[in-house]
This record gives sequence, C-alpha cells and structure tokens, in this order.
Amino acid sequence: MDGGYRGEDFANWIIDVFRWIVEVVLRLLEKKGFTLFPKPWVVERTFGSLNWCRRLSKDYERLPETSDTLIYIAMIRIMVRRLA
Repeated sequence: MDGGYRGEDFANWIIDVFRWIVEVVLRLLEKKGFTLFPKPWVVERTFGSLNWCRRLSKDYERLPETSDTLIYIAMIRIMVRRLA
C-alpha cells in the first residue's frame, strides 16, 4: 500500500471489515525523486493486461458477478499465454 494509508485507524478498519492485514510500503527518506517500489508494478501490469479485453475496458455489465467472471476468464487467458 501507499504511504498515505499508514494510519492505525485505517489498518484497524481493514482488519475489522475485510479481515486482511495491510502492509504499508514507505519510501526511504534519504532518497529524493522517483523511487521504484518492489510490488506496485505487478498491480499496474495486471490492470493494463485486463484493459486489452474489450468487455473489461468499459463498464458494460449490469451484474458485478458477470464482471467478476469475465475478469477470471481474462486472467486464465493471460496465465495460459504465459505458460505456453
């Protein structure tokens, strides 16, 4: 998570509502300017891959379950292509 979400209230809310543990990634204070973090690029790459699927690029579906299913299908397609 981004350093903007490092408060104890936010972490407790996430634990109470979702039962998740939040790990906050902070930038080193000694470094100035752009710093590459180890994990956020994975999320950005995943969202970029999902935008290649036409039905997922816009919100066409009425039911969230349909969007959820299409995301699973898109991720299966991406993983199969990586394994091939």
